[in-house]
Amino acid sequence: MDKHDDILLMEAKNISKVYPGTKALNDVDFQIFKGKVNVLIGENGAGKSTLMKIVAGIQKPTDGKMIIYDERGNGEEVTFSSTREASRKGIEIVHQELNLFGDMSVAENIFMNREIKKFGSLCIDHAAQESKASEILRRLKQDIDPKTLVRDLRLGKRQIVEIAKTLVEDPKILIMDEPTSSLSIQEVDILFTMIRELKAQGVAIVYISHRLEELKQIGDYITILRDSRLVHTGLISELTIKQIVALMIGRDQKDFFAGSSHTTGKEILEVKDITLPRLGGGFTLQKVSFTLYEGEILGIYGLMGAGRTELLECLMGLNDKMEGDILLGGSSLAAKDTRSRIDRGMILIPEERQREGLFLNLSVKSNISMASLLKYVVSKVHVNREKEDCGVDSMIKEMSIKVANKNLTVNALSGGNQQKVVIGKCLLTKPKVLLMDEPTRGIDIGAKSDVFQIMGGMAEKGLGVIFVSSEMDEVCSMSDRIIVLSKGVVTGVFTRAEISEEKIRKASEIGHSLIVTA
Repeated sequence: MDKHDDILLMEAKNISKVYPGTKALNDVDFQIFKGKVNVLIGENGAGKSTLMKIVAGIQKPTDGKMIIYDERGNGEEVTFSSTREASRKGIEIVHQELNLFGDMSVAENIFMNREIKKFGSLCIDHAAQESKASEILRRLKQDIDPKTLVRDLRLGKRQIVEIAKTLVEDPKILIMDEPTSSLSIQEVDILFTMIRELKAQGVAIVYISHRLEELKQIGDYITILRDSRLVHTGLISELTIKQIVALMIGRDQKDFFAGSSHTTGKEILEVKDITLPRLGGGFTLQKVSFTLYEGEILGIYGLMGAGRTELLECLMGLNDKMEGDILLGGSSLAAKDTRSRIDRGMILIPEERQREGLFLNLSVKSNISMASLLKYVVSKVHVNREKEDCGVDSMIKEMSIKVANKNLTVNALSGGNQQKVVIGKCLLTKPKVLLMDEPTRGIDIGAKSDVFQIMGGMAEKGLGVIFVSSEMDEVCSMSDRIIVLSKGVVTGVFTRAEISEEKIRKASEIGHSLIVTA
């Protein structure tokens, strides 16, 4: 593929963005080619999201310019004051963190701010919206009912709805920020098929992801940012994954998440026959049993719909329909509420950190101390701020959270540092069992390494860790033992010596009738 043969649709030149106390982008160039997947990559905080917000009209640059080209190569300098202005030029963005209304239907979300109206715009034509939404979803090879409330969809399906929103206006440039972070293997295949179809139609895709293997699979061009600066641009086929990592982090790739076995102690958690009925019949989980030991990292693997997240929710008392028994330290956790589980020594790091793990408009300090605030209350009257500050400061240091001031709002941090805030909040409760649901979703390789170091450190201190991940290499590398779920049933249990990707994959794909052992 000769770069000079491709048609340039848009380019950003010498883009800089300055916030109080920091320079998010420093003289960055970026080119977008028609009918190509234009990969943008860098560690969290490198400036990727800021650059895309500028291209999509969410923010304005401090310096630099953007040019859009027509089919003849004539350039027009543009500035956008809103996403609506960018949309008029054919630019749409799929955000990493979903922007959906749970109490509204799929069709209503897809057509939000673009409603189809009737009777002289007096009311919304819901039937027309549902018909058009069905057409878009069929294009994505999804059978989601457009009348379904978004809150009733699992995370992967919500991601599909977020993508569907952008296809209403037939964009020329489609920005995808971590679009596969919550998708199953099958859904990723569907997304890649859709991307190839859009490419054939001349749509330019800007693709941001931390999954380097999929970048090599789907990408045409690559632009790499490091520390707010451009360090490389060119054809992705000319780089190996090792070279991409070295350019991205500024050093050779190490063994970023090579876990090691841990010395385990006594049994800390026993789960007996957890069963969760499914609304409308059947089971989301059926007779799931296992044990967890002090100092052990227990990996949970399964394909989308296997029941991984639901299992952790049951352990945290988030589902009162659960049947079965959970014993922590030999005592039954009878009360099915989250507060009592936290008090007994169990805590959950949720999959959706921004929606379920953080208060985005509150400070880093408030977020870290939120679950432990009762520890700092004096005489049930006021909070001892000095003790609270001491606890928060210790967590910021222990988690290596990059923040100049703990009183800054948490939404000012990168995804990796936000995740460390969530982990710090959980660890401040002094848990005995730490539940981690997709703890590396949407964070870069450096932040992943930090999270795995934290995980290993907690195990060495004697905590029991239950770790859910869709990334097979991660769960195989970090786990002392792996439990595989398929359709809500345990289909495989493997010790560290028995773990192999082939065995894990086979166990995750089989049905209820076959139980796999090493």
